[in-house]
Amino acid sequence: IKKQQQDVLGFLEANKIEFEEKDIAANEENRKWMRENVPEDSRPASGNPLPPRLFNDSRYLGDYNAFFEARENNAVYAFLGLTAPPGSKVGEHLPTVSP
Repeated sequence: IKKQQQDVLGFLEANKIEFEEKDIAANEENRKWMRENVPEDSRPASGNPLPPRLFNDSRYLGDYNAFFEARENNAVYAFLGLTAPPGSKVGEHLPTVSP
C-alpha cells in the first residue's frame, strides 16, 4: 500500500498537479469520509476499501489500479477530471488522495 501511495503522490508532485492528501490512518473522520464516498460496486467483498483511493472533490475516481492504467495510457488528466496543460501527453478541482 505504501509503495502505491508513494507512486501516486510522486506522480502528482512531479507533474505539479495540486492535490489534498487525507490521512485515513491517523484521522477517523477521513477514514469515515472515504468509506462513505467509495461506491458500493468499488468496495471489496469484505472489509473496508484500502488506500490509495482517488477523488475529485467527493466524486470517486478509482483506486490505484485505475490510476496506474490511466497513467500507462497517458490519460491521467482525463482520469482525474482535469484539463491537461498545453503540450502535455497526459485544472480547477483538487484531486483528493486518501493514503
